[in-house]
Amino acid sequence: MSFKKIAKEQPDKFEFNKKNLELAKKIISNYPEGKQQSAVMALLYISQRQNNNWVPLAAMKYIAKFLTMPYIKVYEVATFYTMYNLAPVGDYFFQICTTTPCMIRGAYKLVDVCKKKISKNESKISKNGKSSWMEVECLGACVNAPMIQINENYFEDLDPEKLEKIIDKINVNETPKPGSYRGRTSSEPENIRKTLLGNKNA
Repeated sequence: MSFKKIAKEQPDKFEFNKKNLELAKKIISNYPEGKQQSAVMALLYISQRQNNNWVPLAAMKYIAKFLTMPYIKVYEVATFYTMYNLAPVGDYFFQICTTTPCMIRGAYKLVDVCKKKISKNESKISKNGKSSWMEVECLGACVNAPMIQINENYFEDLDPEKLEKIIDKINVNETPKPGSYRGRTSSEPENIRKTLLGNKNA
């Protein structure tokens, strides 16, 4: 997995819009006096959503002042977690889980699809400007592996052909349906199979 890249071109300023300013204040109010810095992750996420799905350095400095904490501590959080993008991404941001459960179920075949259909390299926006991708650590949907996250939605039980169809839909301005691509609800067995039926001692 490659290290996260920080955008060379950065905006000079950042501040929360009115809606997000109110949201940030509400989040901070949930913490005891003196513990407001614990809201740093939530505020970074808000700034990312406001700024086309990536966090500029100006936003980190703004949040540092907002929470009265050293800028370097905000920077450390933003650079540690894969949930924060530090450079522009496509309108559709593909995060491919390649941790062990997804890996043994074919995650790297999904990576190959992204290299073929989006861009050869991680974090590079596709030629049509719609998408970009990167490998990430576990996204917590191991039982439905292999899976990917596109923006805020999970796409599970995938194979290369199904992922190609998802990307094709995006490229013609259609919205792909999230969830299981084997027709499961949550993590139920396929084909309406039941377990422990008829076992009186269960």
